[in-house]
Amino acid sequence: MDETAKITMKDIAKSLGVSVATVSRALQDNPRISPEKREQIRRYAEEHNFTPNILAESLRRSKVQPFKVIGVILPQFTHYYFSSILSGIEDTAFARGYQLMVAQSNEDFEREVKICQSFIKAQVCGVIVSQSKHTTNANHFKALQTKGIPLVFFDRISTSIDASRVVVDDYIGAFNAVTHLIETGCKHIAYYGTAVDLEIGKNRYNGYHDALRKHGFTLEESLIQRCDNREDAEAITPVLMQYPTPPDAFFAVNDDTAIGILYACKRMGYKVPEDISICGFTNGQRATACDPMLTTVEQRGHKVGEEATNILIDKVEGITPKNKIEKRIVRTRLILRGTTKKA
Repeated sequence: MDETAKITMKDIAKSLGVSVATVSRALQDNPRISPEKREQIRRYAEEHNFTPNILAESLRRSKVQPFKVIGVILPQFTHYYFSSILSGIEDTAFARGYQLMVAQSNEDFEREVKICQSFIKAQVCGVIVSQSKHTTNANHFKALQTKGIPLVFFDRISTSIDASRVVVDDYIGAFNAVTHLIETGCKHIAYYGTAVDLEIGKNRYNGYHDALRKHGFTLEESLIQRCDNREDAEAITPVLMQYPTPPDAFFAVNDDTAIGILYACKRMGYKVPEDISICGFTNGQRATACDPMLTTVEQRGHKVGEEATNILIDKVEGITPKNKIEKRIVRTRLILRGTTKKA
């Protein structure tokens, strides 16, 4: 038997010359099965890495017809971008006859590992995931692949594992945003971003960096800050504005961070965009709920979810080989609003 294939109760029963019911009872430590037979069946199951299908057992007991289930791992439910991606995943999965088992890692590596383990036990037919920003290795994702479970990353991908992925063009989105700030007269542009060990952080930083270089600007290291949330942005921004040469523009890795910059600047008496220009990255609902409304890079989360789900289901259904690595890029666009000047 292929080592990556899933062994079933039927396989165990056939190998040991017993019924599937006997295997099931033995694995549940049912006293109707002799201790010797229970031990033989349990030992065989362990040696062959048998994982009970909890979902299937539940469905059998409830007399409900089995259905196809995709596991989804999000870093956060409350983040607009991730919720828009989940909407795209759900719409596409439903249209193709699949349902979802959704969990959030809450940016916790250990929690992410446990979610993957629970998905293996539930024997989901595939997993779509955006990894936690604190993920330190990909062993739990490799475990999914070892079990023959197709895996598709979106947004935050693991570069240490060969798997299909769907991302937005972070580099181009950042490059175009910073170019717009330069073309509207900004000369000292601060960057608030995530750690560059995350692929999205690296790509957005590179877009910022290369836009400055292309236009002959010198990189100001003091204006580059690790900051990816509103609370930190509101604390850090007043410090930067006290520099001898303060920034006259900010490019932020997401909208919440950009809004934190906006409110910090307004509290200090600066006018936006007359004194300070600000650009975010997401185009979530909050981008139009602030005053002035936020210029930002639109990520098209629903489209990301659609693409990731279609890749996964095509693998599950054998339309494309499970080992084929697909890399799709969803194009961004710059949405100009009131926090930047007109070109």
